[in-house]
This record gives sequence, structure tokens and C-alpha cells, in this order.
Amino acid sequence: MSLRAYQQAAQRAETPRDVEYRLFSVITRALMDVKDKPRSDIQAWMRALHWNRRLWAQLADDCAQAENTLPEATRAQIISLSLFVHRTSSQVMRQEASIDDLIELNRTMMQGLAARPEPV
Repeated sequence: MSLRAYQQAAQRAETPRDVEYRLFSVITRALMDVKDKPRSDIQAWMRALHWNRRLWAQLADDCAQAENTLPEATRAQIISLSLFVHRTSSQVMRQEASIDDLIELNRTMMQGLAARPEPV
């Protein structure tokens, strides 16, 4: 591989933050798409909600790890939001809550991930 090709590949490499943003984007799109499907398409609804729940469960698990370098307060908030997503997903399936709440939460997370921290 030439030096130029290596540099281009390195520039295209995603940071963990970029990966999280992309994953939130794909899952949020799935939630938005299922919103337009009839409630009788239970499989589509369950697939999108489960995918979102798994993302949030993984975030909570990561935040529970001692080696996680996020501030403790941020970690606690993410774990709390994960519990909210779990509870709200069940409510959405029982038609007791709107999927819009989950979509809006994911969009808010994407906005935070898109913001670039100031250099130290």
C-alpha cells in the first residue's frame, strides 16, 4: 500500500464516537420507519424496538464498567436513560406510550455525539 493510500485510509477511519453516531442514526431511522407501519406488523415493531433496546443496554453496560473514563455523573445519566428506554419500549408495544419519545431521545444523543469537544 502506498503512503498516499495509507493516509487516505487513516482519514476515513471512524472514531468510537463516529461509530456510535452511525449506529444511533441507523437505529433511529428504523424507529422512524416502523412508526409508519401498522401496529399489526408486530414483528417489524418488535425488531426496531429490540434493536434500540440492545443499543441502550450496551451503553449502560459500558458505563457500568470501572474502566469507563466518562465522568461518573454522565455514566449514571446514560444508565438511567437506558432504563427509561427499556420501560418505554414495553409501553410502546402495549400502546401506552409513543415511539416519538424514543426517537427524540436518540436524536438528542446524536446531537451530542455530533458536537466535537474543544481541544485540551
